Amino acid sequence: MIKYIIAFLSITTGIAQSVPEPKPKLVVGIVVDQMRQEYLYRFSPKFGNGGFKRLMSNGFMLRNAHYNYVPTVTGPGHASVYTGTTPAVHGIISNDWYDKNLKKFVNCVSDESQQLVGSTKTGGISPFRMQTSTITDELKIATQKKSKVIGLSFKDRGAVLPAGHAADGAYWFDAGSGKFISSTFYKPGLPLWIETFNGLKLSDQLISKTWNTVLPLDQYKESGPDDSPYEKFEGKDKPVFPYVLPEIRKTSTSYDLLTRTPYGDDLLTELAKAAIDGENLGADDITDLLAISFSVPDGIGHAHGPNSIEVEDTYIRLDKNLEDLLQVLDKKIGADQYLLFLTSDHGVAEVPKNLTDMKIPGGLLDIKTISTGLNEFLNGYYPGVKLIESISNNQVFLDHSMFKGDPKSSGVDLLITTQLITQYLSAQEGIAEVYHKNSILETSIDEPGNKGMIARGFNAKRSGDIAFNMASGWTAGGTTGTTHGSAYSYDTHVPVIFYGLGINKGVSDKYHPITDIAPTLSVLLKIKFPSGCKGNPIEEAIKR
Repeated sequence: MIKYIIAFLSITTGIAQSVPEPKPKLVVGIVVDQMRQEYLYRFSPKFGNGGFKRLMSNGFMLRNAHYNYVPTVTGPGHASVYTGTTPAVHGIISNDWYDKNLKKFVNCVSDESQQLVGSTKTGGISPFRMQTSTITDELKIATQKKSKVIGLSFKDRGAVLPAGHAADGAYWFDAGSGKFISSTFYKPGLPLWIETFNGLKLSDQLISKTWNTVLPLDQYKESGPDDSPYEKFEGKDKPVFPYVLPEIRKTSTSYDLLTRTPYGDDLLTELAKAAIDGENLGADDITDLLAISFSVPDGIGHAHGPNSIEVEDTYIRLDKNLEDLLQVLDKKIGADQYLLFLTSDHGVAEVPKNLTDMKIPGGLLDIKTISTGLNEFLNGYYPGVKLIESISNNQVFLDHSMFKGDPKSSGVDLLITTQLITQYLSAQEGIAEVYHKNSILETSIDEPGNKGMIARGFNAKRSGDIAFNMASGWTAGGTTGTTHGSAYSYDTHVPVIFYGLGINKGVSDKYHPITDIAPTLSVLLKIKFPSGCKGNPIEEAIKR
């Protein structure tokens, strides 16, 4: 009798062990454009309990997550989050770059073989320049295309790159019409739910509002003064509250103001809720994925800088958007049925003038002046010979037809020219390091320091011949507002929070590159890693 009981227990135990772990019905990926990790600490006193704080307290937060390459800008950031690799592999080396073969600049998601859908503008959009698969692609492959994948953003690249190559749709904001549009790469027309959403004309309602602070101005202790010499806002004499949008807009018919005020985040949140209903996301046991990129904080951050009341108020409002979205997910998907992650595509630099006024190292690098000076310098050695095709994205692109070995050569030596350019750039104030292509390509993918950052962002076929890194605190912007793109911590240190099904509660101070997000999702979803993935699963975040 005992023998039979033991046998029965063995069988039932084996059955229990073979029961598969539940997978989320929906994965929601949130990228906040231009968000520093320190915002979660500095603005926390103003957050409610249902948005950022809910994710931080009930999810798993990395407090030491960084981008591990340059340039730290939007296109490469979104591609790296979803591919698990860097521009050296996935090929999205910037938002726009000089194409050495076409001899012109190209956008990271432009595609002349496609057409826009829902817009009268010409020019198509697709992810075809991204050279590896994404976690979204792998989800489609693993489920025989049964999973639904949707990308949403105000920026085309913020919607298209996360959605990947096999997506069901990607939708972004057209500032000319105030509507969300797409590309023939996905479908020949807009789905009914997008048409219905556009028909609500929420953009018209939002563009008629006045942006004032959620709280009284004197409560924004975490930020600088409202009237600051370090800010700018196009269409207004002073960048101070209130922002009466109809007055600023005047006779313009553009909806561009929604990209520079928090009302754009409100609109995108409503679109995300409509997508859940319109696409029936999370309605069955096959995992779907909704990629949302909140682009508006980037526009506001560029104009006002990280210590402005405008930025703080934007995040207070975004916190409410997140609370709203989480409540919808709880109700429609189930509080324990979805997986969510939140991160950013890059951080942001301090306004350089603010730094120098505080006697902190920083400054402005005038790329046009650098370019003019470098050409004059080379002309002293090779009179009348134009050797440089472009200086862009902190890289120098040479005209290789001018060098020995080419039939049209002017007899110029490439090695000597490279050395001359390195010599000139290295002597310029605000430039910290200069590396030529061969040196970069010989660098290990795991090389520490700024050279490693450059190497991981350097694509052999698409990048230039020489790359340089600015000094800490230096940007190529103006005296007001700020930008991003460097290898320094203010641009690399971003939030990473996982929340929901399969996730532990807790925090980690261990260093993690942003490329660890995609393989973590792969492990949780039990699917292949993206094809170029170089990251590793974040073991401490995964519930065992």
